[in-house]
Amino acid sequence: MISAVVLTKNEEKNIVDCLESLNFASEIIVVDDNSEDRTLEIARKMGAKTIIRSLNNNFSNQRNFALSCAKNEWALFVDADERVTSQLREEIMEFIKNPKDFTGAYIRRKDIMWGHVFDFGETGSKKFVRLGKKSAGQWIRPVHEEWVIQGKVKTFQNFFFHYPHQSISEFLKEINYYTDIRAKELYENKIQVRWYSVILYPKLKFFQNYFLRLGLLDGLPGLIQAMFMSLHSFLVRGKLWLLWQRK
Repeated sequence: MISAVVLTKNEEKNIVDCLESLNFASEIIVVDDNSEDRTLEIARKMGAKTIIRSLNNNFSNQRNFALSCAKNEWALFVDADERVTSQLREEIMEFIKNPKDFTGAYIRRKDIMWGHVFDFGETGSKKFVRLGKKSAGQWIRPVHEEWVIQGKVKTFQNFFFHYPHQSISEFLKEINYYTDIRAKELYENKIQVRWYSVILYPKLKFFQNYFLRLGLLDGLPGLIQAMFMSLHSFLVRGKLWLLWQRK
């Protein structure tokens, strides 16, 4: 038995496809950050358990709260813009039938943006702990959060389909939002920013994603993605510098 968890905020364009891909779960929990569209209405009609709770710019707290609401031994976290493929579904179900001594699992994502499937670059090699025993660990960090599982963690062969940032304006909006949270987190942890990190870190980020992670093999979309992720790094450090200046 497995509980699927989805965090939402104005996700009416994504929620149907997301929840349909989770029809194998015995419980689906949607924790919603005060959506102003039809997200909750749609989720309820599709049989999900819905809870309204303010995110307050802390994704780990929201995920840990959702985890506490799950009634099953296993929990699967899926973002609203992700889809569980049929192959991944089968792998998940086989795993929880006989997990051996594993308490969780890494799952990879395949990004699909602007009509292009990304196989390389920033997202091409990433994997995330998204399936685990409810009692095995907690989520940490307000943004770019991580589920820290105690015990052995398996890596699955199959992956989510991920549909983020379907326009440049969406990409810029989300980068602005996430860098606000990240800069504040670093500031609260007394992390200082130096002039050379503002210059060098974004350049190194671009080099890593475009050349070392072979983003160039994704063509022009790979170049655009590498540039945006470099901008992400620049904005974090620029905003962190501004926070120290205001002090």
